[in-house]
Amino acid sequence: MTKPQHYTAHEAETFGDEAPGVTIRWVIDEKHGAENYAMRIIEVEPAGHTPHHTHWFEHENFIIEGQGEVTVGDEVHPIGQGDVVFVPGGVKHQYRNIGDTPLKFICGIPMDWIKDARK
Repeated sequence: MTKPQHYTAHEAETFGDEAPGVTIRWVIDEKHGAENYAMRIIEVEPAGHTPHHTHWFEHENFIIEGQGEVTVGDEVHPIGQGDVVFVPGGVKHQYRNIGDTPLKFICGIPMDWIKDARK
């Protein structure tokens, strides 16, 4: 993909019961020619939340709109439009929407091959 596309041109996938009210759109990944990093748009409906989980990889996040809180390790922080959040690899984290409108954020992650290259 080299031409601009609106993010809604990409399918919104649900997480299921572990993340009520959450969708994810893979807007840039290997299907689009990206070899190193993926960009996702995550939307959390009011009162929804992502799973409380961990991965080997870090996250670079930018809050597009909405109000919420992010748990990173043992710390909980308020978040809103324009905030940036770094989640280190191996640290348990979760996003919660505490507002009345959707919480939307960009989430950048590395491709799986990078894990093996680090060894």
